[in-house]
Amino acid sequence: MTIRFLTSGESHGKCLNAIIEGIGYGYELDFDFINNELKNRQQGKGRGGRMKIETDKIEIKSGVRFNKTTGSPICIEINNRDFANWQIPMSISKFDFEKLNEDEKNEIIQKIEEKKITHVRPGHADLAGAIKFGADDIRDILERSSARETATRVAVGAICQNILQKFGIFGNCEVVSICNETNENKIDEKIDEAKKLGVSLGGVVRVKFKGAPVGLGSFVHWDKRIDGLFAQALMSIPAIKSVEIGLGKEVANFTGDKIHDEIFYENGKITRHTNNAGGIEGGMTNGEEIVLTCAMKPIPTMNKALSSIDIKDKSKVEAHFERADTCAVEACATVALNMASIVLLNAFFDKFGGDSYIETKRNYEAR
Repeated sequence: MTIRFLTSGESHGKCLNAIIEGIGYGYELDFDFINNELKNRQQGKGRGGRMKIETDKIEIKSGVRFNKTTGSPICIEINNRDFANWQIPMSISKFDFEKLNEDEKNEIIQKIEEKKITHVRPGHADLAGAIKFGADDIRDILERSSARETATRVAVGAICQNILQKFGIFGNCEVVSICNETNENKIDEKIDEAKKLGVSLGGVVRVKFKGAPVGLGSFVHWDKRIDGLFAQALMSIPAIKSVEIGLGKEVANFTGDKIHDEIFYENGKITRHTNNAGGIEGGMTNGEEIVLTCAMKPIPTMNKALSSIDIKDKSKVEAHFERADTCAVEACATVALNMASIVLLNAFFDKFGGDSYIETKRNYEAR
């Protein structure tokens, strides 16, 4: 059984959607838990005005009955409350100007032009996306490349987290540092100072899972190695620029006898005294805690604009600014936890999955 999901929707469009396939029959979902993960994604010092507008909650459109999955595709929707302020510039239908008077026509044109973007932002998808599609309005690129899309991924991941918990697998996430600072009070000061200066801050986040059984993933094929799958999923999050597992890049600085986690048999159990491998060896989980660390770059949209070009005539301009966060590292940690949960549940189902919760539970308990 393989979990597949697609998301759709724009940052300022009507809504965000996802269709999830492969969950199976009879898994009871905790909607409060799922919505709380969405709430966590919206929190954290340094978040911008958009999070004061939205109150993200999922609405299940299909695939669930009486809180239990039916085995058919699950369709979820998250409403964009801010769409009320964007109905003209984000209209799906074109306007029939021949049926409007001059004032109505001018008002619509003005509102569309106000939201048109041609000043590309360094570090964003603007330039590459505009060239890729031949777009003359970066609005068409920005709306989908925006990190707003990650709300849908958090909802999908929260469903996967909810199911993993039924098998004793629990994940958590944390902020390791923001702009090299680890002290909470000093982090707050850094964010306040960055906001005054009109710049943004990045940081490091960490995701951990306890309870994962031995053997999820595979050494047989490159695309089944669970460390590679984690890396791909986490790198797909906007602004993530590196992913480390266990000790990460530090493994290059020591000899092998200092790095590899020695194996012991104590009190009737196979044990380790260290976990430099981060719970993964040979592309498979080894029964130890899974440890994933990600580095997030500062958000490209800033009040302190960088030098850039206008895609219309290549003239020198200041990069576009649109309402944005000063720091979204805490939110990124939640996104990372839920993206990793999708990968982990997929690997779990690959090894133990059946058509229903009862069948999967039986397979798992028989291991």
